[in-house]
Amino acid sequence: MPIWMGDVAGVLRAATKILGEISDSPRLDAELLMAHALKMERADLLLKLPELAAPAEFSALLERRRQSEPIAHIIGTKEFWGLDFIVSSDVLIPRPDSELLIGEAVRLFAAQHPQRILDLGTGSGALLLAALNEFPAASGLGIDASTAALQIAHNNADALGLADQSKFLLLDWTLPDWTGPLGSGFDLVLANPPYVSTNAQLSADVAEYEPHRALFAGEDGMDDYRIIIPGLENLLSPTGMALLEIGFDQADEVSELASDNGYHIELKKDLGKNDRLLILRR
Repeated sequence: MPIWMGDVAGVLRAATKILGEISDSPRLDAELLMAHALKMERADLLLKLPELAAPAEFSALLERRRQSEPIAHIIGTKEFWGLDFIVSSDVLIPRPDSELLIGEAVRLFAAQHPQRILDLGTGSGALLLAALNEFPAASGLGIDASTAALQIAHNNADALGLADQSKFLLLDWTLPDWTGPLGSGFDLVLANPPYVSTNAQLSADVAEYEPHRALFAGEDGMDDYRIIIPGLENLLSPTGMALLEIGFDQADEVSELASDNGYHIELKKDLGKNDRLLILRR
């Protein structure tokens, strides 16, 4: 790999061609890496393109991306619901599809905002903190079985000015009586649990760089739903709702499990028209 220096426009063209071999968005990737190398926002990069020279640091960043390392890990942040979140290999990178949970929460609680919010498997804290940003009078609790993930969630809460509204707890829901330490009366429960089959073939940027504990949930991808859904009885307020992200092919199985546990179900599709969210009410 040569040292990528020279005018930014030319370097971006060459980098885009190379990244086209491993990325679905090679031009965007190249621009984000260049903006990071130049320590500026991407919008400013595009405005000042003709007058910029590529720094030497860009070469190493490009090589990392060429090896399938996610852009978010390289630059250390990922935008979600208009907010910037610190991320690392200890947490799942927030996906645009998961924004559906926040959009639906805003819709469902438009008339009366939730007072208490729970995020199961909080990771970077993206779901909880985005919700708290929308509902400034609410308090929120995020749980995770990873100490490293909780540290990132704490850092994001501090960075976003939401530390006073949020708390985080180290808790593994595979342990007996896992709902006990959480209490009850949550108006909104958010969850993007592991739901990938252990037999699934994932892209290299996911399989090699993101935490497997947050991805895989048994051969049918249902292990964590079988724990979470029965536990909701102890967590939700009488009028509370749970918003669960699901895999594109899991709507029937998760809906049946929820129905067997006494919940009314509403199914929502993501921007790609895939089944993505189940809304559960008592």
